[in-house]
Amino acid sequence: MIIVVVGPTGVGKTKMSIELAKKYNGIVINGDSMQVYRHLNIGTAKILEDEKEGIPHFLFDIVDPDEMYTVYDYQKDLRNLLKTYANRNIIIVGGTGLYIKAGLFNYEFASEDMNDDEKYNDLSNEELMNMVLKIDPDTKIHQNNRRRLIRRLNQTTVGNNGNELLYDAVFIGVTTDRENLYNRINKRVDIMIEDGLVDEVKKFYDQGIRSKAIMTGIGYKELYDYFDGNISLDEAIDLIKKRTRKYAKRQYTWFNHQLPVKWFNVDFDDFSNTVREVCDYIDAKDKPFVN
Repeated sequence: MIIVVVGPTGVGKTKMSIELAKKYNGIVINGDSMQVYRHLNIGTAKILEDEKEGIPHFLFDIVDPDEMYTVYDYQKDLRNLLKTYANRNIIIVGGTGLYIKAGLFNYEFASEDMNDDEKYNDLSNEELMNMVLKIDPDTKIHQNNRRRLIRRLNQTTVGNNGNELLYDAVFIGVTTDRENLYNRINKRVDIMIEDGLVDEVKKFYDQGIRSKAIMTGIGYKELYDYFDGNISLDEAIDLIKKRTRKYAKRQYTWFNHQLPVKWFNVDFDDFSNTVREVCDYIDAKDKPFVN
């Protein structure tokens, strides 16, 4: 059985994935578009080795930051893993909804030969950007890159519009109220700074790496602006918090419209209560493999 754990940043998805993997003797697969990159650790809140508790983890640290890795690549890699470990319980965890949907649903990419760019001639870049965000809130495309915005809009799904689930999967969402979420996000960014995020990003900056992953990733692009002398460090940190909060809001919208998620409010005082609620729901819905 496949258990998908989604939710906004900072609510305990990683912790939930570990608890579920222990409960159901499962493996964990990354569902975050930034955590596929090596060395992007602090800024992506990537799980630490000792936090894995010996549980096999896949699709973390698989490409270098200056390499391209697309949703199409993820779809192929995820489906290969699902085939290889078909006899295991699998926990997919992450906040990149488009990656997860592309992997688990009948999501196919249309040929660019079918594109009709002229239909966007009367639209501004801002309007195109808003259209892209509706279908892909995790997009890394810059608003000024009109060509790529149009190309993204011309990528369509076929076969019941990508809404047919191809695997036996249950979707779990972990959440909290907005005020608490925003407070946790702000605190989390402060902790990232204390843990060395500035030094982590400076290493890429000094190497001259300005790849898509770096220049569009929240926490990285803001610090690059700081290193370029465009903003102060305090301004960069405030921007990271602001954009992370905005991103969390877009995540909620996407998950609610695109995935059949059952939401659970996290008990931060006793996380085991939330784990128990989630497991009761999973067990009642569909019995996972017991190894």
